[in-house]
Amino acid sequence: MDLKARLADELDAARRRSIALLEPVPEPELVRQHSPLMSPLAWDLAHVGNYEDLWLVRAVGGDAVGATYDHLYDAFRNPRADRPSLPLLGPAEARAYLASVRGRALDHLERAELDPESPLLDRGFVYGMVVQHEHQHDETMLATLQLMEGRGYRPVPAPMPPGPPRAGSGPALSEEVVVDGGPFTMGTDDEAWAYDNERPAHVVDLAPFRIDAHPTTNAAFTEFVEAGGYHERRWWSDAGWAWRTEAGLEHPQFWTAQGAGSWSRVRFGWHEDLPADEPVQHVCWYEADAYARWRGKRLPTEAEWEKAASWDPATGTKRRYPWGDGPPSDGQANLGQVRFGPAPVGSFPAGASPWGCQQMVGDVWEWTASDFRPHPGFRAFPYREYSEVFWGPAHKVLRGGSWATSPSAVRTTFRNWDLPVRRQIFAGVRCARDL
Repeated sequence: MDLKARLADELDAARRRSIALLEPVPEPELVRQHSPLMSPLAWDLAHVGNYEDLWLVRAVGGDAVGATYDHLYDAFRNPRADRPSLPLLGPAEARAYLASVRGRALDHLERAELDPESPLLDRGFVYGMVVQHEHQHDETMLATLQLMEGRGYRPVPAPMPPGPPRAGSGPALSEEVVVDGGPFTMGTDDEAWAYDNERPAHVVDLAPFRIDAHPTTNAAFTEFVEAGGYHERRWWSDAGWAWRTEAGLEHPQFWTAQGAGSWSRVRFGWHEDLPADEPVQHVCWYEADAYARWRGKRLPTEAEWEKAASWDPATGTKRRYPWGDGPPSDGQANLGQVRFGPAPVGSFPAGASPWGCQQMVGDVWEWTASDFRPHPGFRAFPYREYSEVFWGPAHKVLRGGSWATSPSAVRTTFRNWDLPVRRQIFAGVRCARDL
């Protein structure tokens, strides 16, 4: 398939996912705000169209479809809490806008020169940026749908479909692996669709460390809850304890105690027993950090995470995914909202990294100890608001993608970030410790 055909297919796949995700949602639920942390779903839908309008119609083609909407769908001008008060497009109007933009964008794609001398068009970068942006908003919309707790929307039948059969070999579920010390290449210069914050590639020299072979399970996190971990000040950072107290945190979001050590959860409106062997999700950074301390461990730095996920010590080369450079298969990772939840820990031995770490891509985003900072030699491209305005200690880095992440929007160099109080995202924990 030639590059232009592939780009058109990727754009189409992202759009079909967006439309299908919201198709079952009643119109009143699309326009209301379900949490001050999230936008109305109709805002997200029109925003992905406006972003495409900015980059694939105006920047590539030199014209515009909906410039009059820019002030409504500028994420930096309009905080999420303020968006319901804006004169937003209704769901039908938003869909019509998206269709108009897409038609114009495809016309420009036919005529575009994907010139390697143009950073914006080299290997279709700007198209990949738009594709990933829409997939990222689809994941954000899924978080909003989870916060609805079933009001008019249940995207999957209960119970969860069974996960892949576990293999009998590989590290025991509680086992750590040792990652050797020494230099490795962090970041990328070669990934065609890499964001600016993934660049440039640079050498990082790490001390040896241990890291869990699997993400933390619900069963393991339950031990922390039932041991009184949420009420033991010593496990929490100062800021974490202040937030735990203010927010009244007692357990991960969407959990409910059933008595006698039994727990249930709400998953997109369905109430079900908490699966003991699935990776824990919906924990904020402060909870993840406290849990790791309670275990006598810590969160990995993002450099440690990336080395454990991507560096092949046998060849001294970096892998695009933990298993290699080939695209994800169903037997390697849980991605793309196939299950609407994490798969049981140990389900994907074929997706292990060279060090033996499993499920580092897919299932749950994994909090790291690191603040969101630029790589040495960073250059903002194509706009500083994507990464640069978020640098600093206010945001913590997450790695690896979740069950809701599209395969087109994840790799071992991909960096996500969020505030340490965020729980509605599909994030969990993998612990590390010094060797």
